[in-house]
Amino acid sequence: MPLPKDLDPYANPRAFYGAELRRLREAAGLSQNELGERAFCSGTYIGLFEAAERRPQEEISRALDGLLGSGEHLQRLCRLARTSKVAGYFADAAELQLQASFIGSFTAMLVMGLLQTESYARALTRSAHPFAAQDVVEGHVRTRMERTALLDSPTAPVLWLVVHEAALLVPVGGNAVMGEQLNHLAEQTASRPGLITQVLPLSAGAHPLLHGSMTLMQFTAAPSVVYTESAYSGQLIEEPALVAQHSSAYDLARAAALSPEASLDRIASAAKEFLTR
Repeated sequence: MPLPKDLDPYANPRAFYGAELRRLREAAGLSQNELGERAFCSGTYIGLFEAAERRPQEEISRALDGLLGSGEHLQRLCRLARTSKVAGYFADAAELQLQASFIGSFTAMLVMGLLQTESYARALTRSAHPFAAQDVVEGHVRTRMERTALLDSPTAPVLWLVVHEAALLVPVGGNAVMGEQLNHLAEQTASRPGLITQVLPLSAGAHPLLHGSMTLMQFTAAPSVVYTESAYSGQLIEEPALVAQHSSAYDLARAAALSPEASLDRIASAAKEFLTR
């Protein structure tokens, strides 16, 4: 489990939460394992909160307040630490992407957010929020574009995309926007050593992941997690058995997909089709 480390409690709200949790736990004379057992989670999980490597959760903060006799102290800090510019259901996954050493993504109908162009992201955002003010839409687009900085980070994860061929055929934003998006995906894949893209062809038929999107995140010193998402909701999955099931389905998708080289050819071909219409 993560070893206790000295945090600057004023660095950010999450660090303050971690420092306060550690202070309260040690004052109660409990180890991370002992507190975890009482809170029905692992000592490793407690350690990740204390090390500010995981965003605190409201439900467990309520339980910890009860166990440590801290009133609603951790719950209030939790609300502060969970403030995010991205949708609430995605906030935990967005944080974990920054810490992951490997990200495996499957998308059935869309290009993954980290590889989206501004025009494509704008078209998707407008379709999801048809009655929103333009400045609200632009705010969502800016946030999504800011997240792409992860790809240029010195600690950028290996990113392995499996995109269903159907996602190459839907003209999101129109032919020009879609052609630009597919060319961008191909160019990024070809120029980034840590980025692999495979296309799962229509001919592959039924597959357990066809229902939507899935992101598998692996870490150097923490258990893997999976994030699944639909139109207006998402779920972070940490139960080992379910993570293993999703990981197996993702491996099957990679095995059934076109090779990386053939995938780039298919993406480039689809882009050309849109741009010549």
